[in-house]
Amino acid sequence: MFNRTPIAPLEYTRKLWMRSWVGLTMLFLYAPLIVLMVFSFNDSKRNVVWKGFTLKYYEKALNNDSLVEALVNSLTIAALATIVSLVIGALAAVALWRFRFPFKGLVEGTMSLPIIVPEICLGVAFLIFFAKVDWPTDLPWPLNLSAITIAHITFCFPFVAMVVRARLASFNKEEEEAAKDLGATEWQAFRDVLLPHIRPALVAGALLAFTLSLDDFVITFFTSGPDTIMSPFLAVLLVSLSPATMVGTRSPSTRLMA
Repeated sequence: MFNRTPIAPLEYTRKLWMRSWVGLTMLFLYAPLIVLMVFSFNDSKRNVVWKGFTLKYYEKALNNDSLVEALVNSLTIAALATIVSLVIGALAAVALWRFRFPFKGLVEGTMSLPIIVPEICLGVAFLIFFAKVDWPTDLPWPLNLSAITIAHITFCFPFVAMVVRARLASFNKEEEEAAKDLGATEWQAFRDVLLPHIRPALVAGALLAFTLSLDDFVITFFTSGPDTIMSPFLAVLLVSLSPATMVGTRSPSTRLMA
């Protein structure tokens, strides 16, 4: 009666109760987002009762120069920060995983600081740094976003390194050694053996870095120039306004907030 065959870890995904639990969890996480998306088409200033389908708020949003400019700036910074963070984070993770060198623990601890330190501290630190080096703020687009991009890369790439490092913990180094024994060079072994293994971590790290950059407000607020408009700024500024006022006006306070 007690001699039941142990269930393999992957076999749990075939159990009905496990699938039901995962389904309920996904419903709990994504149902609010789905409801929010549906009610964005609601023909009402107060999204409590459905009054009909409309696209007028999207039309007003697309015709609002401030919103469009803020969205373009935010997406540009997030894309640049994601690409650079992905490269730096992946290389840093591989280097820390493969090599032993003096003060390795200190380097790992230093890389973890952007994850541990509160955003307000990082924002003030970046503000002091860019003020000390007299970073120009009157550059043309997209160079006027360089300070924000550098700041976002600084706090995004440690997250990428953390995810890739965790993936590398399950890598069997003998596979790479076997590839070299068969005539593969260092680059070929990295490209054909190591890189496919860490590809899921690279995708996860890229999504994490993009989300963190797009969602950040505090560090962006301290590193942006006087004429830079970002999506988080408008979100904070317009959160207390009605939908019609939010998407239909362009007030001087928007520039002040940015």
